[in-house]
Amino acid sequence: MSDPFRERVAVITGGASGIGLAMARAFARRGSQLVLADIDEAALARSAKDLSEAGAAVLGVPTDVTARASVEALAEAAFRRFGAVHVLCNNAGIAVLGSIVGASPQDWDATMAVNFWGVVHGVDAFVPRLIEQNQGGHIVNTASMAGLVGMQYLGVYCVSKFAVVALSESLERELRPHDIGVHVLCPMIVDTQIGANSARVLGRADPTQAGPAGAGAQPPPGAMKGGVIPPEQVGEAVVRGIQRGSLYILTHPEQREYLKRRWLRQDAWFGEES
Repeated sequence: MSDPFRERVAVITGGASGIGLAMARAFARRGSQLVLADIDEAALARSAKDLSEAGAAVLGVPTDVTARASVEALAEAAFRRFGAVHVLCNNAGIAVLGSIVGASPQDWDATMAVNFWGVVHGVDAFVPRLIEQNQGGHIVNTASMAGLVGMQYLGVYCVSKFAVVALSESLERELRPHDIGVHVLCPMIVDTQIGANSARVLGRADPTQAGPAGAGAQPPPGAMKGGVIPPEQVGEAVVRGIQRGSLYILTHPEQREYLKRRWLRQDAWFGEES
């Protein structure tokens, strides 16, 4: 495609707020038509209205990414409305704080259902159609820095996001012959409402409440490293990453040092006598 945005159709799950809405705004500024999907119907209606009033062509589709049939219905609605899809952002996600030891089966199930299976459902519902329409395209899967480096206090979340990175790396190889680019978004801390949104999905009144692993599951102040950036900065990074054809889309300059440290720990094995 000569331009991956102008007059193209972008579908974004978790598109009613946070990083998803920032992506939508970034695409809209480049002339894209938008399909927003979110489980929060009220927020979805507000965001679709705001984008429409700003001049974008927008379709809002209430969607539960944990349900395969719901994501299939999203695909049907998108293709019925616009006739094609060119950019798919599997972005919906939740965060669970706490230790791996003692984490509840409910936390594991909910985290994997949204963060991992939500991406799988998006791939299954859309990618065969993208291949069939033979217009190229792009898939953006939202993972996290927690999908590249294991972190204390985020173990369950890390597992789900590492899975998204692995899926994306493999899918990128599979889709090269079809001129469909695959990108995995791995931000550090972004100023969003993911805590409150996750609490709602998990049925918890307090967004900082950990699972049954106990009081020690909560990270102490300052445990989460890295600066906090606005979601708009992430949306622009996604646009830039698509244009560059980057598999990995990163957001914070400090990520470089953490990733280098991880690689050095791996590389050290080859310098040691067995």
